[in-house]
Amino acid sequence: MQVYEAPLRDMKFVLHELHEDDGFGNLEALEEFTPDLVDAVLEEAAKVAQEVLLPLNRSGDVEGCTLENGVVRTPQGFKEAYELFREGGWCALASDPEWGGQGLPESVNKMTEEMICSANLSFSLYPGLTHGGTTAIEVYASDELKQFYLPKLVSGTWSGTMCLTESHCGTDLGMLRTKAVPQDDGSYKLTGGKIFISAGEHDLTENIIHLVLARLPDAPKGVKGISLFLVPKYLPKDDGTPGPSNGVSVAAIEHKMGLKASATCQLNFEESTGWLVGKPNKGLEAMFTMMNTERVSVGVQGLGVGEAAYQSAVWYAKDRLQGRSLSGVKNPDGPADPIIVHPDVRRMLMTMRANNEGCRAISAWVSRALDAEKHATDPEVKQRAEDFVALMTPVVKALFTDLGFESANLAVQVYGGHGYIAESGVEQYARDARIAMIYEGTNGIQALDLVGRKLPAHMGRYLRAFFHPVSQFIEANKDDETFGKMIEALEKAFGALQLSTATIAQKGMKDPEEGAAAATDYLRLTGLVAMAYCFAKSAMIAQRRLGEGTDEAAFYKSKLATAQFFFDRILPQATAAFLAIKAGKASMMALEAEAF
Repeated sequence: MQVYEAPLRDMKFVLHELHEDDGFGNLEALEEFTPDLVDAVLEEAAKVAQEVLLPLNRSGDVEGCTLENGVVRTPQGFKEAYELFREGGWCALASDPEWGGQGLPESVNKMTEEMICSANLSFSLYPGLTHGGTTAIEVYASDELKQFYLPKLVSGTWSGTMCLTESHCGTDLGMLRTKAVPQDDGSYKLTGGKIFISAGEHDLTENIIHLVLARLPDAPKGVKGISLFLVPKYLPKDDGTPGPSNGVSVAAIEHKMGLKASATCQLNFEESTGWLVGKPNKGLEAMFTMMNTERVSVGVQGLGVGEAAYQSAVWYAKDRLQGRSLSGVKNPDGPADPIIVHPDVRRMLMTMRANNEGCRAISAWVSRALDAEKHATDPEVKQRAEDFVALMTPVVKALFTDLGFESANLAVQVYGGHGYIAESGVEQYARDARIAMIYEGTNGIQALDLVGRKLPAHMGRYLRAFFHPVSQFIEANKDDETFGKMIEALEKAFGALQLSTATIAQKGMKDPEEGAAAATDYLRLTGLVAMAYCFAKSAMIAQRRLGEGTDEAAFYKSKLATAQFFFDRILPQATAAFLAIKAGKASMMALEAEAF
């Protein structure tokens, strides 16, 4: 059974308590968004997620999208839900008020995104991609394009896509073939095909605005010859209403493992009119503005599915009677005890819970930095925020989606045979979660980005935004009588991360394959240390609140228990990652290709 109730108390904890000392708060531009106002927004978002989107999740998966005569239809109820969502202002939540947005902090937006993804991941892609597209347009497009397109996109009246992939090239965008020919009026005619385009065609909005990577006739080869273009599905009239078709057609919709209610399309552009976004041959720079925004959001998708899977598994574990507790009967009036009494079921549930709470804590930390990156007036704070976001973006994308899929799989395991049956609803979580580890750059690519680009950038400057607060926290608290062992475990994991960083830097200078071989383990190690830091802080805050006599003792006791489980059962993975990094590439690359 698909069960979901927004974890509002934990969201408020990570937003208002956990990171109040991170140096990214107290932004003058956001001072009107008080904790009370933020909490009210989150509570309303929870109602939309639980009452509007969750009931469509399973039915949307069963029905899927359909393609008829070149038109894609979303499942029953999606159009009405989207209209309610748009009219409620949720499309415009974190967008700039200049274009009709509400200007809320990104930290609030990310919590809202998590709720939407938990309730209905397929639905989340329609407004989510539009938000990413507006980011690229706002930064790189001409004033004329901004004035004409952003108000419609921000309001959700029109939606947006990101068109990168072609049938012969995915990550290697230097091979793309879509061409753009300049016209006398300053526009371009685009011709080519794109695949795997999420929300590429649907019936939710009156127009769809595609951001398309293509080549100019005189473009250099490779990635240095890629430009970005804005291409509407319908050419708008001067009054902003949709006009004639613009030569964008749907060749097919993909038949996928999951996300069946999200229209993933193969698109053809046939002499389609488009306008340059940014400078010629600098399209990747503009597109990565959108992709980096989307990568954090994809990480939140993993967290969202993981939370829904966890809650569904808890419901089942409390309801399913099977066997007797090893410590004595717990349900004497029934034929058996609920399976939540069994240690191995507890292992799975606690793993899911710790994964979700750890990722949510990091999500809040990174999204607060996103706010500071945009709104801070202190140059030092702004730079530190930019560095932290740059370093943590691949970690958020890969770690959260890895753990979200792990939680979805564990939910199926908790249900046993019933989990493998579609009627339970939890197998959908495993299918839906799987793509998040692939799109917007596979998790292996994220690890390469972390090791190959982020670590060496500016002589390792990005690392300081993460290493310094962790180091200072350890130094300030390692002699704490209550949490000394927890801090010691964090210090050891952090030490392993520092040694791994030095090892990769040293070996990578001599042999790039050494850094690449260590990349995935290094990303996981970085994520584990970040989670450990957040859990240690959470535990100390919880202990302090309990000592103050809080009326929310149950919540803070749960925080302490989850933190202890993380340190006992999950953080030891850091040692394995460290040993794998030290082992180097030798055994990984030993076999000749022909031997596989």
